[in-house]
Amino acid sequence: MRRSNAKRPEKMEQLKLQMRPNATARAQKNATRSNLVVLILLAAMIAAFFFLLVLVCNSRNSMRRGKKYGIVIDGGSTGTRIHVFGFELDGGGRPVFDFGKNGLGAMRVSPGLSSYAEDPNRAGGSLVELLEFGKSRVPKEHWGDTEIRVMATAGLRRLELRVQEAILESCRRVLRVSGFQFRDSWASVITGSDEGIYAWVVANHALGSLGGDPRETTGIIELGGASAQVTFVSSEPVPPEFSHTLRFGNVSYNLYSHSLLDFGQNVALESLRKSLFSTDLMGSYLPNAAESLQKGILIDPCTPKGYSLDGKNEYSSAIHAQGNFSECRAAALTLLQKGKERCSYQHCLGSTFMPKLQGKFLATENFFYTSKFFGLGSWAFLSDLTVAGQHFCEEDWSKLKRKYYSFNEEDLLHYCFSSAYIVAFLHDSLGIALDDERIGYANQVGDIPLDWALGAFILQSTTNLEAEHSDWITTVVSDESPTLLSLVVILIILMFTVWSISKCKKAQLKTIYDLEKGRYIVTRINRYS
Repeated sequence: MRRSNAKRPEKMEQLKLQMRPNATARAQKNATRSNLVVLILLAAMIAAFFFLLVLVCNSRNSMRRGKKYGIVIDGGSTGTRIHVFGFELDGGGRPVFDFGKNGLGAMRVSPGLSSYAEDPNRAGGSLVELLEFGKSRVPKEHWGDTEIRVMATAGLRRLELRVQEAILESCRRVLRVSGFQFRDSWASVITGSDEGIYAWVVANHALGSLGGDPRETTGIIELGGASAQVTFVSSEPVPPEFSHTLRFGNVSYNLYSHSLLDFGQNVALESLRKSLFSTDLMGSYLPNAAESLQKGILIDPCTPKGYSLDGKNEYSSAIHAQGNFSECRAAALTLLQKGKERCSYQHCLGSTFMPKLQGKFLATENFFYTSKFFGLGSWAFLSDLTVAGQHFCEEDWSKLKRKYYSFNEEDLLHYCFSSAYIVAFLHDSLGIALDDERIGYANQVGDIPLDWALGAFILQSTTNLEAEHSDWITTVVSDESPTLLSLVVILIILMFTVWSISKCKKAQLKTIYDLEKGRYIVTRINRYS
């Protein structure tokens, strides 16, 4: 009996050796199968999460597609113009602008907002007719999500800040109850540099160069009523106050942009007429200026001879119209160079730094209107304008009225000065050669008007959509759709699962001897990470 008992452990050891590999393999196989199920479940959850995410994004994109609208009110120096824009979003959520007949509407009223300086509370009333026009162009169901902005320019910039704010507040009171989407900060006076940048944006958008190589862009020179703007890409160092970095898409543009306040055509003409009473200014371009003043005779070289100034203003009885293009051009140049002695830079226009012009340019607004009046083409030389202006200035007023009988007399009178002023501005001041082919005169490219308000709308719309795209998580979380609720639930489950797996039990196998069963068994020992 003792021998038999002595041999039993040896037999059990043999059983142990036979059983351990099989039991271990089965346990490992079960553990692997369990892990595989967890991984498959986790992959399914991730797939479901991304599927619902795509579903929500596509749903939002489809909701954003369709016709959209925006409104910009340009508060200019001589009038206020409303621009109503229509646009759509493509599959990627990018705006597709339509500035043709179906996508753009505009209406203008006079006078401008700055004319209400003596009675600012009446300024808002001038917007009522414009708002009615806007409502006629925007479907009623879109009024509440159509942003409306008032952007005032040089006319208001010339007023005191307290007057500016009073006029804007009057406009805000009307816009708050207009039915359109409006915030008080959306009624403002924009800087001259911004005005120039917006004009540059719409011009290059129309030419197809916006978003491309900076060296292939086209500069803009605007001649408004109260100010002039110059904006272009410059490769030379520019003082910080004139340098502006514009990012559009993946491209950055280093722009020189500056507004020359009081260099607009209307204000410049007013300054010229006042200068007729200054010996210092007159002497720089008129012979015998001092003698003329002593005799009480004031010569106006920018008004065609034969024009009667009687009763036109308080000085009219002392002014004699004596149209002379060369002297008018010299007078205009004197105005443009005023303060040049204070400019510490090599290239200046008046007291303002002006880098050397680079690349192609479009001259807009009054540059274009004057060129069109004289029947010149879009790419006419400045020398052509010089000849046309000389003939006009030195013609008798009675003959001019017969030739241009359909024109308003006051408007017709300005073309002598405007032609001379443009040559003095572009050639004598900016250095554009009289036969330079780089500059064209236009107010439109194709069916797109070169209006700075369109550029402002392009930048604002693009910026809004980029901000919305970059902040899509916040936007989605604020949505209360059933799809979003499912997405949030799946996301919570997924996060919990990932957390559970990171804290899951790490199993080890161990073989022990079961006394009751009289054999070795394989068991799982759990340890927590």
